[in-house]
Amino acid sequence: MNPNSKIYIAGHKGLVGSALSKKLNDNGFNNIVGKSHADLDLEDYSATLNFLQTERPQYVVIAAAKVGGIYANNTYPVDFLMSNLAVEMNLIRASFDANVERLIFLGSSCIYPKNAPQPIKEESLLTSELESTNRPYALAKIAGIEMCWSYNRQFGTKYLSVMPTNLYGIGDNYHPENSHVLPALIHKIHQAKEQKLNKVTLWGTGEPRREFLFSDDLANALLHLLHLSDDDFRKLTDPSQCPLINIGCGVDQTILELAKIIAEVIGYKGQFDLDQTKPDGTFQKLLDVSKINSLGWSAQTDLPSGIQLAYEDYLRNFTYE
Repeated sequence: MNPNSKIYIAGHKGLVGSALSKKLNDNGFNNIVGKSHADLDLEDYSATLNFLQTERPQYVVIAAAKVGGIYANNTYPVDFLMSNLAVEMNLIRASFDANVERLIFLGSSCIYPKNAPQPIKEESLLTSELESTNRPYALAKIAGIEMCWSYNRQFGTKYLSVMPTNLYGIGDNYHPENSHVLPALIHKIHQAKEQKLNKVTLWGTGEPRREFLFSDDLANALLHLLHLSDDDFRKLTDPSQCPLINIGCGVDQTILELAKIIAEVIGYKGQFDLDQTKPDGTFQKLLDVSKINSLGWSAQTDLPSGIQLAYEDYLRNFTYE
């Protein structure tokens, strides 16, 4: 890439998209294109194609998605399946029709089987059953991976599927019902401190292990991938193999350990109860990140430091009553 390369970020106002936009701007890239949902409905193929053919970006990053935690996935399975299928299908198809040079499609670690060997290698995809609580979302993301691979096989495109681990960071969603576990815990523990509650209830046993990546670290990884030479990027998107690469920090902790780290950052001194009538989800989802590490990238933000930054952002912008 060069500073004048035109880059379209689908979902530029979201957690990942906003972090990537800032990272690109900070590194001298000033030809970044973004459209809000109000201005462009990515579930409308004609509108999506018209936009890409008008703008003619060289690079497309698909960070737009309908996302949520266990509660949201269980409550709105049709929404998670249909919306994500429509967005990724339209963007990948329209990117081909608009002659986009490189495309990066962002998925999720939930694409992997619930009982995959740990840490999870890219080759574990589709080797056994998925976790039931987010299967519709996972299947939609798997379809996006298959679309990228199919275009690479049939047309020789350079479409790469990036699978980040659980993300958090600046601009996250802290809604108490529709957010992921880390921001949900920030909100819950902050509220407990403010209300002087002596205990906080966690869903499940507290024993499942999760890996968390700060959104700025993912933005660095995406910039690193976009900067790869044609030869190195072509190796990742070779039609003979699934164009899949994991992005994570390589370290996990239990949900209870996570809650205690958040409590330390927030300054909450209460206790934690465990509601074991609620689902745990997959027991462990630690990604094998040896492939991205071999390309010269690794995560830089430790969990307490990242949570401190996220909590400061929460206090500024995202307090829910």
